[in-house]
Amino acid sequence: MKAAPVIAALGKLGAAQQLIHTGQHYDNVMSDLFFNQLALPQPDIHLGVGSGSHAQQTAAVLTGMEKALTDKRPSVLVVYGDVNSTMAAALAAAKLLVPVAHVEAGLRSFDRTMPEEINRIVTDSLAAHLFTPSADGDENLRREGVVGKIHRVGNVMIDTLVRILPNADASKVLKHAGINAGQRYVLVTLHRPSTVDDPHVLQGVLGALASIASEYPIMFPVHPRTRARLDQSWLAKPGLHLIEPLGYLEFLALERDAHLVITDSGGVQEETTYLGVPCITVRDTTERPVTTTTGTNVLVGRDPAKMLLAARERLGKPRATAAVPELWDGHAADRIAAILTSAFASA
Repeated sequence: MKAAPVIAALGKLGAAQQLIHTGQHYDNVMSDLFFNQLALPQPDIHLGVGSGSHAQQTAAVLTGMEKALTDKRPSVLVVYGDVNSTMAAALAAAKLLVPVAHVEAGLRSFDRTMPEEINRIVTDSLAAHLFTPSADGDENLRREGVVGKIHRVGNVMIDTLVRILPNADASKVLKHAGINAGQRYVLVTLHRPSTVDDPHVLQGVLGALASIASEYPIMFPVHPRTRARLDQSWLAKPGLHLIEPLGYLEFLALERDAHLVITDSGGVQEETTYLGVPCITVRDTTERPVTTTTGTNVLVGRDPAKMLLAARERLGKPRATAAVPELWDGHAADRIAAILTSAFASA
């Protein structure tokens, strides 16, 4: 979702590009579906990293990226987000003196127990161009002593959302769950290790969801990591619809039309803010504070009682409109492409 608009914007300006798919997200069906729905070009290189520990994934990406960068010698390597592939690719490029551009730079949760936080800090320290989505990103980087390479461009996730939203449709998914058009429902996504790997935490959160589901149907596309940890008894809870992961078009439609979203995802916090959908985040911290200060998001930690209280407060009243953060206008990728093509025009 982050790469697609930047690739398209660079292509419009005539930039030669090669796409490397690390394969860190290794579900082939879902990967192919997202490539098709987002109109992404097929990868020029596929590293096939797959699952493994943080160290194993990082090492595999480092090894694969070193070869790819040595063979191709690009003018710049563009990396996205905060996953292990982001950090490992940036490190490989830095060792080979290939400039790095980091899209979604400057985000900080200030929680170093999150692997993503380490990835963000390392990647930003190595990058030559830091493309931030919001003012807090600029402030975080300046606090860390960064000068002269910060570009606030807006949110590329919103670029993709704006382009895709008119075609988003989940009517078949809702019909299959027995949810009628216009009926209020709750959308849930949970996948972070801090939420689903601790049985006590997961059972508490599921208990709160079951309570909500007794009043409002819940659509819960279940991440493979989460499904592997679910007790079979949860599959038969009334109103709790545990479904397979969805494509982006279907998920975005569910998100747009939900009366409430409960999540532990960073990207979903941003999308709900743009869509004006109330969002409850099952985390103690967020690297996207603009979603709580400007947007529709509230943090409740992993306390089922707080989650239930916040849900009932939001489900008991109409959806309210919220402000959209500055530069979340669907043109972040155009700004990135203009900066990069200008910087590397003679390279």
